[in-house]
Amino acid sequence: MRSALHKSEIPASKAYIINYLDDPFFDTNWHAHSEYQLFVVLQGTGTRFIGDNISHFQEGDLVFTGPHVPHLWRNDDFYFNRENKLRVKGIVIYFPEHLLSDSLLHKEEMLEIHQLFEKAKRGLSFKGQTVPAVTQMMWDLIELKGVEGIIQLLAILHQLAEAKDFNFISSVGYINSGNEKDNDRMREVYNFIMKNFKRDIMLEEVADLANMSPTAFSRYFKSRTNKPFSAFLSELRISFACKLLMEDKDSIAQICYECGFNTLSNFNKQFKDFTGTSPLKYKQEYLKVAGF
Repeated sequence: MRSALHKSEIPASKAYIINYLDDPFFDTNWHAHSEYQLFVVLQGTGTRFIGDNISHFQEGDLVFTGPHVPHLWRNDDFYFNRENKLRVKGIVIYFPEHLLSDSLLHKEEMLEIHQLFEKAKRGLSFKGQTVPAVTQMMWDLIELKGVEGIIQLLAILHQLAEAKDFNFISSVGYINSGNEKDNDRMREVYNFIMKNFKRDIMLEEVADLANMSPTAFSRYFKSRTNKPFSAFLSELRISFACKLLMEDKDSIAQICYECGFNTLSNFNKQFKDFTGTSPLKYKQEYLKVAGF
């Protein structure tokens, strides 16, 4: 299976591409490309992997990533059941690494956009009023052509550059050192983990999938994700637990076992280590903010 690691999304004749997505589920491939990408989720839920970060996503997830930052928005399992007839929707913009020349980017007037591009190397997740404002600008861009489209794209970048309500996604030390073969292998590993994280997964299972010894796989996995396999698996389970807590349908004990933890005490400890708070407080804070 061929990786899309360096496959360009943009024809040579175009300055940028904008697509409206309306599909049963988002692209299931762990991949990277040489363009900047701005993506907003209009409909759909799941888990996103960007660099070395794992997070839940839902409607309003607005993310800007720089060139060669590997990523995957994987929908929840029920989107893959054709009988559900569910749809996911989003808008994505791609533009090339050198859309703006280096000489222009280093001018005083372009300082904020230059800084935005530097920050995007780690991936940026936007919050607050920036999300509806930029989402509307993306909708408007769909209808624009020619120079008007370029002007609108620059206006979007200006809006993002001035925004204060954002978080970095990947860690400071994250570096994508993968190649096409590595990305094919990591895609298989990710797919396996996503399908099986609710049960006990032995390191030997995943190592066999990658045709490696457990020791070699542990080193390989940490070099690609910036964290040990056990920590990655725990973060994935906690991310899924956060989603279930926000839905407020099950008890904390039920969520604990649904996410693949064997004991409630271990779940509580790992959840607090990862989020800084207990599952109960996390749920209470979310419901308060959401107005329930």
